[in-house]
This record gives sequence, structure tokens and C-alpha cells, in this order.
Amino acid sequence: MIARDPAARSRWEIALCYPAFHAIMGYRGTNWLWKRGFRITARFLSQILRWLTGIEIHPGATIGKRFFIDHGMGVVIGETAEIGDDVTLYQGVTLGGTSPSVNSDGQRGLKRHPTLEDGVIVGSGAQILGPFIVRKNARVGGNAVVLSEVPEGATVVGIPAKIVRREKDDRFCAYGTPLGDLPDPVARALEELGREVQTLRNQVAALEADRAGTAAGADTPAKPRIVAASE
Repeated sequence: MIARDPAARSRWEIALCYPAFHAIMGYRGTNWLWKRGFRITARFLSQILRWLTGIEIHPGATIGKRFFIDHGMGVVIGETAEIGDDVTLYQGVTLGGTSPSVNSDGQRGLKRHPTLEDGVIVGSGAQILGPFIVRKNARVGGNAVVLSEVPEGATVVGIPAKIVRREKDDRFCAYGTPLGDLPDPVARALEELGREVQTLRNQVAALEADRAGTAAGADTPAKPRIVAASE
């Protein structure tokens, strides 16, 4: 946590003042109970942790090493979510399922939540919904709604989320937003549309000029043919 949060000054400060630390440590205990069949107890304790920290982690979720939640309030991690090593989430992130109220009995025991591979960073307010994979070192921008797989090293933003960068960046990327200029997918689409409109205008102008030239040629009276006396 110290490596990823400049506000953290010591391990004691983290242990005493970071609700994300309390939630993760509590999850380790509830997950231990869940795996050994004490599921009601695990769920009950996870609800107490949710009340104390504002972070909801289902005890059935799978979470790797060095997991970090910054700020933490409002984070929700579903039962079948899987999180790799060195993953970072910010406040308000949801790792959820889709249509959980539709045929609930048929969905029990099935994979319903996303998998985040190693090194993924998810910005505040992002929603990752469904049983797909966010590949290694991917970045999810704040408030994005991700509904399909994200390639390795890609950055996605928007609703629904679109890929705006594919280059892998090993630097830590706060809030899932890359340093430097980040292309706006809407602005990029408008620019492309503007170029297409200009191309069409040029084509129309060329056709009109050609048509005008053809019409002018048709309106010009033909010159009389001069016949030589020898003919």
C-alpha cells in the first residue's frame, strides 16, 4: 500500500487508519471460513465488515497477493469475481454480474463476475459487469462501464467502455488514467466523421463541375462545316 499511496506514511498508519486494509484482512478470514463450509458465518462477518468499512467483498471471491483498494468506500466485489496479484481498485468500483435476478436458481454455482488478471488498475466509479477477463496490466478509466473482455495492456474509458490505447505501460497509473494526452473516443469519432463529410463535399463539387462542363458543351451551337469548292 505504501508503494501505491503517497499519503501512507507508515505501516502503523495503514493498520490503524485504512478501511481498505481492514476490509482485505477481514476478507482473508471470511474466505477461509467460506472454503471450509462455514458460509453463513462468513457472510455474516462480511456484512459486519461492510458496515464498518463501506467495502463489500463477498467471502467467495478469489483475491491474489498485494491487492490494494484506495479510499475504498462503495467498492463491491461479487461472489465469483477473481482478482490476480498487484491489482488496484479505487472507490466506487463494482465487480458485478449481469441480470442476477433472471433465473437466479440457474445461475448458482456459475461464473457470473469478472476476472482481473495481474496488474490491472480500475479507476473510481468503474463498473465491470459479467463473466469475462480484464487481461494483465489493463487500465479501466473512472466511471467506465465495461461489458466485454479487455486486452492485455489496453486502456478503456467511456460508457460502454472503448479502447483508447493499446500500448503497454509498466508505470503505475493512478485512477486507471494514463499520463500525458489521452485520446477522446467521441472527439476522435467526430473528427473522422468530419473528414468523411469533407471527402463527400469534394466529390459532390467535382461531380457538379463535371456536370456543368457537360451542360455547357451541349448548349454551344455546333460550328457550320465549311465545304471546300473542290468537294
